[in-house]
Amino acid sequence: MKVYLKRAVIEEFNRKIILNKVLILLGARRVGKTALIINYLKDIPANSYLQLNGEDINDINLLKERSVNNYKRLLKGIDLLVIDEAQNVPEIGLILKLIVDTIEGIKIIATGSSMFDLSNKLGEPLVGRKNTIYLFPLAQLEFSETENYKETLEKLEEKLLFGGYPELIQYDNWEDKKEYLFEIINSYLLKDILVFEGIKHADKIYDLLRLVAYQVGKEVSIQELANQLQLSKNTVANYLDLLSKVFILFKVEGFSRNLRKEIVKSSRWYFYDNGIRNAVINNFNTLALRNDVGDLWENYLAYERIKKQHYFKIKTNNYFWRTYDQQEMDWLEEIGDQLNGFEFKWNENKKAKIPTAFAKAYPEAAFEVINKSNYLDFIS
Repeated sequence: MKVYLKRAVIEEFNRKIILNKVLILLGARRVGKTALIINYLKDIPANSYLQLNGEDINDINLLKERSVNNYKRLLKGIDLLVIDEAQNVPEIGLILKLIVDTIEGIKIIATGSSMFDLSNKLGEPLVGRKNTIYLFPLAQLEFSETENYKETLEKLEEKLLFGGYPELIQYDNWEDKKEYLFEIINSYLLKDILVFEGIKHADKIYDLLRLVAYQVGKEVSIQELANQLQLSKNTVANYLDLLSKVFILFKVEGFSRNLRKEIVKSSRWYFYDNGIRNAVINNFNTLALRNDVGDLWENYLAYERIKKQHYFKIKTNNYFWRTYDQQEMDWLEEIGDQLNGFEFKWNENKKAKIPTAFAKAYPEAAFEVINKSNYLDFIS
């Protein structure tokens, strides 16, 4: 029997399914968007909703004729229209606008695994007609609904290695988890990018992901990546942008307000999931056998913090901070005028104090070291 964990977005999801509005559910492939919808639909009479899939040509054809009469025929007696993988439906924004504007009392859910297609195709037509929710791989705050503190600590290594894709819960065996993650990166991960016109170098995108995987938590030079991949700087920048739009990577910029020595032009890139990162470099060795535990820990805390901010609606700007003389801070949050700095340490015995230059430049800022003894407060 499949295990289903209650998702952190469920209350907001239920609240935002409203008459004559489109609820857009965005997230990487396989993070549980369809499972969330199936779970929602089980309490709704089967004859009151219509579920279509943007990857099914027959379903696309049902929507093709953009006329009020066609949609009235299609949606007669239907209260809720669900379109999975909506980014594959040509003219989806204009289609949904017409339905929302002319079919009285209809509710619509559209899911998508890529931001670039959906934002391009939905942006303008649906101004004022949509709400957007992001869904990520399972967050620790979702696991905490069913785990006690002891179980959470015991499963920390597993989460650092395999991440939080929902399907992994079904597998007890670590080998099965590995196989599943390899299947994701081979069959699903880049699907939206590779069907996107103009992407000719699938192998180069994988190579780029590998290079970024080895530089988690370090400044990434796009020029350097371009040289290594023998691509232009613009192409690499474009690929990184696409990888962020299909929810594989996210970028954190350097912070500066006034100190001339601060590095602001470079960026750091993180994976939204450690399992994907480890599958990309084909390394699922246990922590005792690894020399990148600090990187895994930093990547884990970064993406879990991002999930918490999204799910709890914490509006913040995230940065790292570093000076040319190598003083640095892993994570910095700016909320209004308030700065909160964090240093991530896997080893609890390693002491860390606020960098002198930072303390001097920003005396009002708070500072905290995040390690295994207090990380749960930081992420859940």
